Amino acid sequence: MHPVVSTVLQRLGLGLLTLFMVSVIIFSSIALLPGDFGQQVLGQTALPETVEAFRRELGLDKPAWLRYIDWIAAVLQGDLGTSFSGRASSGADESRSVWELIAPRLSNTLFLASFTALIAVPLSLFLGITAALKRNSIYDRSVNAMTLTTISFPEFFLAYVLIVALAGTFPTLSNVTNDMGLWERIYKIALPSLTMTLVIVAHMMRMTRAALINLLASPYIEMAQLKGASRGRVIIKHALPNAWAPIATVIAFNLAYLVVGVVVVEVVFVYPGIGQLMVDSVSSRDIPVAQGCALIFAATYILLNLLADVIGIVTNPRLLHPR
Repeated sequence: MHPVVSTVLQRLGLGLLTLFMVSVIIFSSIALLPGDFGQQVLGQTALPETVEAFRRELGLDKPAWLRYIDWIAAVLQGDLGTSFSGRASSGADESRSVWELIAPRLSNTLFLASFTALIAVPLSLFLGITAALKRNSIYDRSVNAMTLTTISFPEFFLAYVLIVALAGTFPTLSNVTNDMGLWERIYKIALPSLTMTLVIVAHMMRMTRAALINLLASPYIEMAQLKGASRGRVIIKHALPNAWAPIATVIAFNLAYLVVGVVVVEVVFVYPGIGQLMVDSVSSRDIPVAQGCALIFAATYILLNLLADVIGIVTNPRLLHPR
C-alpha cells in the first residue's frame, strides 16, 4: 500500500476514535450538569411521584451507561433523539425531533461561517503575500501590529467593541429569518461576520507570511532572483506554489475554529444559529438537543482537522515520492 494511502487511513481511524471519545465526554458532561429537567419543568411544588413518572417517561431513570448506549446507537442510525421541550404540558406527541430543531439553525451557522470565510481567506492571503513582499517595512509592521492586536482579544470583547463603534451603521441584533433576501441577511450578519474575520485573519495572514519568508531563503529562489526575476514574480511563481501546504493546513484549521467558535458570537448578537440553540438547550436542560449540537460541533471540528492533516500528507514530497 502506498505510504500516502496508509497514512490517510490511519488518520481517519484516529479521527473516528477521537469522535467516539468526544461523544463520551459530551454525554458525561451534560449528564453532570446541576439541576434536574423534570423538577425544573414541573416546578418545586410537584410531588416526587409526579417527577419520577415524568423522568421515567423521558428515560432519565435509566443508568447513565445504558442511556449512553441507547443514544450512541441511535446516532449511528442518524437519529439524534427527540427534544424534551413541549412534553411537560402537551405530551410526547407535541415534541419535535432534534434534527428538526437543529437543521434551520445549522443552516444559519453555515451561512455565517461561509460568508466569513469568503472574506477572511482572500484577505489573509493578500495581507500575508504583500507583507512578505515588503518585509520589515512600515506596511509589514503595521499589518503585524494590527493582527496581533485583534488576535489578543477574545471574540466577545471584539464583538462589544464593534457594537459600540458601528451601532449606527449595522444592526446589533442579527435576528435573521428564512423569508429574508440574500442582501438583507448579509446586512444583518455584518457585525458577527466582521468579528470572526478579525479573529481568524491574523492566524492565516501570519502563517502565509512566515511560509513565504522561509522559502525566500531557499537556493532556487536566490537563483531566480539572480536571473533578474522581479520580487513579485519570484513569490507568486516560485515561492507561493511551494508554500501552499502549510497555508492550506492553517486555513483548514481556522475554518474548523470558525465553525466551532461561532457560539460566543451568536450569543452576543442573538444570532439564531446552532451555537445559540446549544446555549438555550443547556439553560433549559433539554439534554437531547444539547448533546446533538455538541456532537455536530465536535464532528465538524474533527472532520476539518482531518482535512488539514490530509492536505499536509498529500502535499508532502517524502510521502508522494518514497525511495
